[in-house]
Amino acid sequence: MTSTISPSTSAARRSAHPDTSASPRAGRARLSRRQPRSPHRRPRTLARYTDAMGRAREVVAQQGHAGSVLVVDGELATHEDRRLVAHLAADEPAENAALECERYLKDALSGSCRCRLLSAADLRTAPFTEDAAEGRSPTPAGRRDLLDEQGHRHSLERVHTGMSIPELRWCSHQQAAPDGGLRSESVRDAIAQLQAYEPVREITLDALALHREDPDLSITVLGAELRRVLLSPIVLNRALRETALATIQREELSLSEIAIRCGRVKRDLRGNESGETSWLARRLGMLPEGGRDTPTPWIHTDVLALIARRGLGVSPREVELG
Repeated sequence: MTSTISPSTSAARRSAHPDTSASPRAGRARLSRRQPRSPHRRPRTLARYTDAMGRAREVVAQQGHAGSVLVVDGELATHEDRRLVAHLAADEPAENAALECERYLKDALSGSCRCRLLSAADLRTAPFTEDAAEGRSPTPAGRRDLLDEQGHRHSLERVHTGMSIPELRWCSHQQAAPDGGLRSESVRDAIAQLQAYEPVREITLDALALHREDPDLSITVLGAELRRVLLSPIVLNRALRETALATIQREELSLSEIAIRCGRVKRDLRGNESGETSWLARRLGMLPEGGRDTPTPWIHTDVLALIARRGLGVSPREVELG
């Protein structure tokens, strides 16, 4: 990414210059609560810049669910490749959008930018899982066990962790294990084993809504785990893998050719070029990473976008699971 950045609104120019060592939430807390947002405001341009590939991009603040604001980075000409920079709660001051944009551009220039593709779910949910659960009806539902491809069951269980009250956590049941096979796992682990966000996300949100007022059960860890998954730039690679395999069969491509398109090239002693197929196979979840026994189900959104656009010629949105 080049340094041709041009904040295009007075809000961006007025934004505070925080201590970069401070957390984003601490930086926001120092801002006064003024300039309430209009519920029907059009997307507001915060900055424009040119990325490392020479494409003009724009960061905007647009209306989200329940009065929240989405800070989104997208291509200026096509309005594609839209990435979620930040999701601000309805009660945060308007200046925070410019502050998040400023931090995002600094991180992008230093090469430490981390943001995922904007999803349809972002437009339908509040920024924090506590808010998402708050709007759900706390009606009891029957036990829902999920079965993965290995035949292991995954379910929400009350787990005693040394606290005065039990915690609600995802657990896996491996019947072949000598101890009965019940072990705690994170929301991310459950999603990884099932290689799908749903219905883990829905079940978790229902449980958070049902037990949010329960003094005898802790849901703090469960809520924090779900929030990290929903905001993480690390996403499932299953849809990308399925699309790659279908494209290879349909267009008679090879993994080597796709890797070359992505700029991953290796040369033998005679100077002959070929694609880094092992790199591509690992990103697609077809080969395990070094030192691992099984392939990873995860991929960073930046790498997913690279393989989708250059390697397969499709929009990243088509190969990222919602």
